Amino acid sequence: MKLIKVDKKSLDQGIEKAKSAYRVFGPVKEKSDHDFKLLDKEQLPDLDFQNTRLSPKSVIYPQSQIMFQYSLDESKEDCRIMKEVENVTSPMAVIGVRPCDALSFPIVRRNFDTPEYQDTYWVKAYEATTFVGLACNSACGTCFCTSAGTGPFGEEGLDVLLIAEGNDFYVKPLTEKGESFVQAAGWAGEVESAAASKIEEMKTAAEASITATVDTDKLRDKTTLDLYDAPFWEEEAFSCINCGTCTYVCPTCWCFDVQDETCGKSGIRMRNWDSCMFPLFTHHASGHNPRDVKYQRVRQRFMHKLKYYVDKYDNGIQCVGCGRCIRLCPVNIDIRRICNKMNSFDAESCVCEATSS
Repeated sequence: MKLIKVDKKSLDQGIEKAKSAYRVFGPVKEKSDHDFKLLDKEQLPDLDFQNTRLSPKSVIYPQSQIMFQYSLDESKEDCRIMKEVENVTSPMAVIGVRPCDALSFPIVRRNFDTPEYQDTYWVKAYEATTFVGLACNSACGTCFCTSAGTGPFGEEGLDVLLIAEGNDFYVKPLTEKGESFVQAAGWAGEVESAAASKIEEMKTAAEASITATVDTDKLRDKTTLDLYDAPFWEEEAFSCINCGTCTYVCPTCWCFDVQDETCGKSGIRMRNWDSCMFPLFTHHASGHNPRDVKYQRVRQRFMHKLKYYVDKYDNGIQCVGCGRCIRLCPVNIDIRRICNKMNSFDAESCVCEATSS
């Protein structure tokens, strides 16, 4: 394990130096929250945060992205011909990615980069990006990442891991892309082997700060229709206002809509983030809507993350335990409670209770 120790000044200098080779993104404070932004020259990331309001998924998967442009001018040879818009795919680096958010990229990749289908926009941006993580020395109150396949010092999905200790940082390259970034930043010099045991102690303490857990061990074995017809969905959906906040702040939600927008004789085809929580999401051109009732949309969100994904990929849940949807839901719907309900649900007991009553 290679470890490099740098002070805050050297860290900042390295980030600034790396901008000559990368477009660098990092957390920037806006009012009371942090969000990932493209850093201007001499602008540095603010690493004094627990977690950002939105995950860094928008760096790879923008909220709105123009894919094609076209002309309706009959005098032009390319009239009504869709022309692909060149999206910038020069090397990028994202600084300060929390381990929970880092895990979201391998999860989403299973949907956007398969042997049968590739979302070239997502794949090109992903492959051009170096992910520089920031370990969590203490967890958010709503965090349950250790139940979702990662942890405060998790490394999956990262190319470099930064570990803060006072005013210093340990730099841990994890991949070839990470090594290249470290070289571009000019961080050099390995630390003494005793640092590894110190980091292990910090990791143990950080994991101990996580008080929330969820059970997911039985989800794979549950019968899909039993969970689909479970009696608790209407109760759980009662307070939901279908605002979609949970899906927009979620690092693993990937739904989008494609729209054409025309102004005069020119136009664009673009895709925008969408949400299964919106009634329009499943509204057919015929007028039919297979999920026209609120509880059906709430059920869809949790069934997709905690059952359909589990069955399809057999690789954990479609959730990284970041806790954003809990923290930012205006009506306090809690994925931890629903996950535990789904995991412990016994369809036979429900049938028996219904029969006896």
